[in-house]
Amino acid sequence: MLFSSILFLYYFLPIVMLLYFAVPKCLKNGVLLLASLVFYAWGEPKYVILMIASIVIGYVSGLLIEAFHNPKWKKVCLVLSLTVCLGLLAYFKYAEFFLENFAAITGITVSISKIALPIGISFYMFQILSYIVDVYRGETAAQKNIVHLAAYVAMFPQLIAGPIVRYVDIAKELENRTHSIGNFALGARRFIVGLVKKILIANTLGELCDIFRASDEKAVLFYWLYAVAFGLHIYFDFSGYSDMAIGLGRIFGFTFLENFNYPYISKSITEFWRRWHISLGSWFRDYVYIPLGGNRVSKPRWFFNIFVVWMLTGFWHGAAWNFVVWGLVFAVFLVIEKLWLLKWLEKAKVWNHVYVVVIVLIAFVIFNAADMKEAFSYIGGMFGAGGIPVSSPEFVYYLKSYSVTLVLAVIGATPFVKNAINGCLEKQNKRKVVNVLEPIALVAFLMVMTAYLVDGSFHPFLYFRF
Repeated sequence: MLFSSILFLYYFLPIVMLLYFAVPKCLKNGVLLLASLVFYAWGEPKYVILMIASIVIGYVSGLLIEAFHNPKWKKVCLVLSLTVCLGLLAYFKYAEFFLENFAAITGITVSISKIALPIGISFYMFQILSYIVDVYRGETAAQKNIVHLAAYVAMFPQLIAGPIVRYVDIAKELENRTHSIGNFALGARRFIVGLVKKILIANTLGELCDIFRASDEKAVLFYWLYAVAFGLHIYFDFSGYSDMAIGLGRIFGFTFLENFNYPYISKSITEFWRRWHISLGSWFRDYVYIPLGGNRVSKPRWFFNIFVVWMLTGFWHGAAWNFVVWGLVFAVFLVIEKLWLLKWLEKAKVWNHVYVVVIVLIAFVIFNAADMKEAFSYIGGMFGAGGIPVSSPEFVYYLKSYSVTLVLAVIGATPFVKNAINGCLEKQNKRKVVNVLEPIALVAFLMVMTAYLVDGSFHPFLYFRF
């Protein structure tokens, strides 16, 4: 079930909100859990059992780790639970990849039946893993109520595509949270903003990417147009989903941490990854990078840690070599920046932004490629390999056709609109106008989005496949 669907907006969500706010406080997590299971089962009925089993593993592991006083047994329990959780993730997401590469290296084919990837398994499994590790570290108490823990893991606002919400960040809200008209209004506004980003911008740019891939008249500038379109497409698609998740969380009394902070205004790749998919970056930092020693080790070991983390970050996104290469590309530039480039970037005022945008766009071309052969072909096309023309009539036509969307996307990828609105709110006379116009604009946007959904086609979120 998609957030950006008539079914969710006008049937599922209203019914869930009606039930949620009608029941007493002690039953709210139960309603949220039931709604989340229905939400997940709508698209993946057979894999609800897998998610429930994973929740039970996390629940029992947390209780056992807390119950054992002997550090040895605590560690044994931790290792076993992590092995089981990672084993499930490896089987469902990576088994076919490993077997294909094993066959390519050895010539020995091991056939298994096709394994369907459970939607959102990378997200909810990482949440369970972080919970288990945090209990082991003593950073949170084990949750005694399995309904509360299950509501945290299965919570439909962020279940399918994040952000990755850590138990420690919402533990108190699971037990006791407040609901208010103000929070509801803030959540609804954030949700509608995310819906606009997804439907008006991300979906439109996705169409342009599809047109390019099907085109027989590719040119250098058309390749760059595709790279720009996809870079903006994935940003508005994923940040739009995150906005909707954060907004829904606020409606139900939860405060989820931000997941994006205008990454395309970054002045270095280091800064970019502090602003892009923040929840994933912080997860790998706290549960992989720091345990490996972080930067408190020798320089060779430090760089090794960076490469391990970014190889895993790429691999987390998908069982294919282009994802691994995508992660390693960022690792290379992060190491180069730490060695000497950051000092230069701090002084460069325009070229640092150009550098970041070019590297990120090329990296996302690799990310979106069907395989490494296509990735190299596309990158070669961006730089004129094979003698392809610089421009083409088709490029000019689609540039003109999508120019308004591209301009809006570029502006929307910066804090310009946010700063303009905040500037108005600081002045009393303009604040009154904004307070009157904002709800009208939001309702109008919702009506327009509804019209798009009624007349539009199916556009799943990119991160559903991860």
